Amino acid sequence: MTHQFPALSPEQKKALSDIAQRIVASGKGILAADESVGTMGNRLQKINVENTEENRRAFREILFSSDASINQSIGGVILFHETLYQKDSSGKPFPALIKEKGIVVGIKLDKGTAPLAGTNGETTIQGKERSKWLDGLAERCAQYKKDGADFGKWRAVLKITSTTPSQLAIQENANTLARYASICQQHGLVPIVEPEILPDGDHDLQRCQYVTEKVLAAVYKALNDHHVYLEGTLLQPNMVTAGLSCPKKYTPQDVAVATVTTLLRTVPAAVPGICFLSGGQSEEEASLNLNAMNQSPLPKPWKLTFSYGRALQASALAAWVGKSENKKAAQEAFCKRAQINSLACRGQYVVSGKTDAAAMQSLFTASYTY
Repeated sequence: MTHQFPALSPEQKKALSDIAQRIVASGKGILAADESVGTMGNRLQKINVENTEENRRAFREILFSSDASINQSIGGVILFHETLYQKDSSGKPFPALIKEKGIVVGIKLDKGTAPLAGTNGETTIQGKERSKWLDGLAERCAQYKKDGADFGKWRAVLKITSTTPSQLAIQENANTLARYASICQQHGLVPIVEPEILPDGDHDLQRCQYVTEKVLAAVYKALNDHHVYLEGTLLQPNMVTAGLSCPKKYTPQDVAVATVTTLLRTVPAAVPGICFLSGGQSEEEASLNLNAMNQSPLPKPWKLTFSYGRALQASALAAWVGKSENKKAAQEAFCKRAQINSLACRGQYVVSGKTDAAAMQSLFTASYTY
């Protein structure tokens, strides 16, 4: 008979469950503001703003200092290491600024990917690097908890081609995610489990559904093997969509049926919430697909919500363009997208009037990293 050691106490379980429930409370989702220095630099370059620490800090202050009503739409914010220790213009640490609004602070814990030997260009956190990152994870989790974080995020990346993802890559990444989740919970952090299947490719909707089912089934088997307390976790997957080069176009209703069916087949009802990635969709497309899922007549035992980075920030960046006098306009753009996605979480988003150009622009980046 297998046993968990050390086992979580009832008090630890309740604390984790309470945090997870706060993040995905009705109408709330996650702002992913955990872009690395390089990825944030790419965003700033598109609006002709230099990639300096001060410019990165200034834009994130715009997001975090938005009107207090943002807490009706945003339940959690994922930060990058740099951002966790930055302050607003008055000297207040960002975690304190976020928590004042009743929003939960999270931290990006993975450090990117490494090649997986014996596969066709697939990745994991492998060998010596994986051991180093996971073995040091307990200490990092403990420190981040002291510094104000209450949840963590770890991303695994898989691609769909004629030969991938391989069973080796699926199992390797599932086990890494499970070990990370277990370590997080031992140190009081709710783990967000992120097995992302990239939208690159010309595969159709059915192929993505098949692969996503296989990946999620492996992930939840691994979480079970590692004794992870599911009520104190959140899932952060891709939506089930066709590859961006697929000649056939699908409706939000098609995406909704494929995605919810996949989740019903693989994700236990004990999981409090599923926070979808936008996967390079435009802001508007990501909102419409989420809305269609929540309107679906299929059973939905978990909250279906969002964990968007690009799909919450693109319009705000376009409004800001690095100028302090545009702060209010950028905050209004951010709050508008957050409110739209809050409605989509309830299946209540109704398109009315003209959608601005920034919201319609594709945010896809090939082989996306952040």
